[in-house]
Amino acid sequence: MKASELVAFHDGAAPPSREAPWPPIEENHAANAKLWDEEDLARRRHAPDAEIVANKRAIDRLNQQRNDAAERIDEAFLERFAGQLRDEARLHSETPGMIVDRLSILALKIRAMGAQAARTDANASHLAACRDKLARLREQRADLARCLDELLADCAAGRARFKAYRQFKMYNDPALNPNLRK
Repeated sequence: MKASELVAFHDGAAPPSREAPWPPIEENHAANAKLWDEEDLARRRHAPDAEIVANKRAIDRLNQQRNDAAERIDEAFLERFAGQLRDEARLHSETPGMIVDRLSILALKIRAMGAQAARTDANASHLAACRDKLARLREQRADLARCLDELLADCAAGRARFKAYRQFKMYNDPALNPNLRK
């Protein structure tokens, strides 16, 4: 997998493959898109409290789905690199799944900022500020995509490795969150 394929998928320009690690990449991006919408809804100022509570609960559920998918992305890459990840190789602190997740979020930010930069009802200073932010977001995504490609190449060559530690989201687990046991 190349980061350019991932960016094209996130931008809606290419369908995902059915090969690993694509199914959890698709799940991660779908959860992030739904999470984005719920986060916006949760910030409404004049919505009834019950609606905000429902949004917050959906946010917790979607955040868990997002993290679970990122971990499955890591599992797929660990499987792909089986026998190539050497103990003496440089340990990378960020996993491919974490980078894919960040690229997904950047794609959503780029889409939203692009919509802001194209508004016809906004003043010139708003549009200029949004165009500047959009350029920085695109640069950030290009840099991060390059980092993903380099990490995957280094793993394949035995120069880098990563570990899937798991996130252990305690807030959703009744065995770990005392408020859920009440």
